[in-house]
Amino acid sequence: SSTSFAERLVGFACVEGIFFSGSFCAIFWLKKRGLMPGLTFSNELISRDEGLHCDFACMLYSLLLRPLDSERVRNIVHEAVEIETEFVCDALPCALIGMNATLMSQYIKFVADRLLVSLGCTKIYNVENPFDWMEFISLQGKTNFFERRVGDYQKASVMSSLQDAGKNFVFKIDEDF
Repeated sequence: SSTSFAERLVGFACVEGIFFSGSFCAIFWLKKRGLMPGLTFSNELISRDEGLHCDFACMLYSLLLRPLDSERVRNIVHEAVEIETEFVCDALPCALIGMNATLMSQYIKFVADRLLVSLGCTKIYNVENPFDWMEFISLQGKTNFFERRVGDYQKASVMSSLQDAGKNFVFKIDEDF
């Protein structure tokens, strides 16, 4: 491909962080109402995976020696927002209680702004999250061991929290099995 790694990485972050955010939100709307628990639990796991992939892309992007200029990043994110907004507005043509295409478009812009900040850029849209209940969905560590299956993951950056103790950590791949 003629595009740089940095450009493809920002594109990957958009796919993982913006695309389908409207769909995840719509399914979490069902969860808020206590509907379809199997679907909503699967949605939690899938959206968490997408979030981890997006976090990874942003972390890797922050380590690049030659990142894109901020304007190029903002253009890529803006294009992703237009694509996702068009998809959601086609998929959600009718207004539901507490959810409609206008609010969903605002939510997608909110998600995009959060991604831009994670990529080291300034926000484009400066909008509030119209779905306050989505803030609670994104909280980590919600699983009660005795109530349901554990779906939590350990992030790769957990070793960085060890700080000085992490200096003594040695990763080896030459163990004899």
